[in-house]
Amino acid sequence: MTKNYTYDKAFLRKHLNVIELQHGKQRLLLTPDLQGRVLTSTADGEQGYSFGWLNYDLIASGKFLPHCNNWGGEDRFWLGPEGGQFSLFFKQGTTFAFEEWQTPAVIDTEAWTLTEQTPTTASFQKETKLTNCSGTFLSCLLERKVVLEESPARLPEGVECIRFHTENRLTNTGDFAWNPETGMPSIWILGQFIPSETNSVIIPYKASDKAVINDRYFGKIGNDRLQDTGTHLLFKADGKKRGKIGIPPEMVMPIAGAYDAQNHVLTVVEFNVPAHSARYVNAMWEYQQEPFRGDVMNAYNDGPLEDGSIMGPFYELESSSPAAPLMPGETLLHTHSTQHYTGPTEALQVLARQLLNYNI
Repeated sequence: MTKNYTYDKAFLRKHLNVIELQHGKQRLLLTPDLQGRVLTSTADGEQGYSFGWLNYDLIASGKFLPHCNNWGGEDRFWLGPEGGQFSLFFKQGTTFAFEEWQTPAVIDTEAWTLTEQTPTTASFQKETKLTNCSGTFLSCLLERKVVLEESPARLPEGVECIRFHTENRLTNTGDFAWNPETGMPSIWILGQFIPSETNSVIIPYKASDKAVINDRYFGKIGNDRLQDTGTHLLFKADGKKRGKIGIPPEMVMPIAGAYDAQNHVLTVVEFNVPAHSARYVNAMWEYQQEPFRGDVMNAYNDGPLEDGSIMGPFYELESSSPAAPLMPGETLLHTHSTQHYTGPTEALQVLARQLLNYNI
């Protein structure tokens, strides 16, 4: 376990304007250079395990790539939808081909303004104007606050923990309402973490006769990599083969996780899901019959592309807000929490049952 927090902090400070939040042994690194992104964290001080996946080569290069810059990080602010007629990643008249896909600079390469900082919080904002694939001009204010939380009062013996959350806001600063005809963007939070041969994503879900799990993003996932217990999805997160799954609002529970037996890490994410029914943007790269029947939660496992190259490897746990039907001046809030627990297997087993209702 050579990758530790001290190494990552020294590396990141060479290349980025880095802010550190700290509470006891819990440490967290983030940067305004990359939209207030949480880069990595540790539960056990300077020599502790560094939980975030980082693209060291890209960060060190100082270069911007075409299409998207996959810097890494445990919590990054994106906007949806990615595909479809209201996409923010494709221009009007597109064929939804990779060559035409472009991540908006405001969530890729542009810095955000640091507006407030304390020892355990940091806040950022950015005003922007975006045009979606239907040609609608969207004027927005993007804001986020990163909060390093105190550890739970009671943890099983031998367990170290770090918990942080982000409060993410999208405000319509234009002069017309966003609706199903203009397109309604959403907040999309993605966390990238380190895969291993013994790492599995664990997603509890609700049964539904009105919706199904989406596993066709990059081709159907085989039973050797995705298992369904009837109450949980178990998705292999080894960084060896690309695959992505999505949980629709009818089936989602506001929590998911991953257990890495090799490195003794239990990771949990929680996110807010409105009590009332809501529409979620569809991310598929196609002209959509139902652009507002999308997923609330996604998990992605990286792997080699057809040419043998690979972005990571990493795995992702993601959550999305509902599509934002905002009047001028109105704001949508989406919160996303990340928790890491390290310690003896028996103790992590107790936490997995408590948090995910699953026996690891």
